[in-house]
Amino acid sequence: MKEIVLIAGGSLGALSVILGAFGAHILKRSFNDDQLQSFETGVKYQMYHSIVLIICGIVFPFTEGGQNMAAWCFIIGVVLFSFSIYGLTYSSSRGKKLKILGPVTPIGGLFLIAGWILFTYQLVKISAYL
Repeated sequence: MKEIVLIAGGSLGALSVILGAFGAHILKRSFNDDQLQSFETGVKYQMYHSIVLIICGIVFPFTEGGQNMAAWCFIIGVVLFSFSIYGLTYSSSRGKKLKILGPVTPIGGLFLIAGWILFTYQLVKISAYL
């Protein structure tokens, strides 16, 4: 699991840099200010959670289910939250907003919140043994 989490963190981090550059240089021409700001929010959250995934991969031994669940919540949350925002903003800029993605964003947010709660709980448990 440790390797999966580290690879996911690194891959999602690299992808957030690519998408951030894409947004700043290419999409800037076809997105309005609100769309660009929403896209940037997706990129920021993706990067934040890429970093926390790498921290999970370094800190957690992944010997408990809660550690695995925290990592999966972050991975699933990023995919649902950030990628639904990317889809919504891109489709909206083309005049064909994919409304089905609207409810996906808050579900992704709930996964991210759950990940943070589990992450914090697991850190407290680990620190009790140090």
